[in-house]
Amino acid sequence: MDLSKWSEENVTFMFDEIKKKLRMATGGSISGAHFDQEMYEDFKDLYEMVCSKSSFSISEIDAITSELGKLRKS
Repeated sequence: MDLSKWSEENVTFMFDEIKKKLRMATGGSISGAHFDQEMYEDFKDLYEMVCSKSSFSISEIDAITSELGKLRKS
């Protein structure tokens, strides 16, 4: 999968991977269509940061979910 380019499929894949990594139960209704193409690089950076870590503190999870909310379309 080429994550260097925006697509709803790529965003959905990355979001699903973030959910798995953070063990998030919510977010099932969020898909690639919920993120603006202009925010793709920021979203991809967040995805890469989450994938690079093996564990997260509660405050890190809060910060990540807050950032996901900021990146989501209004």
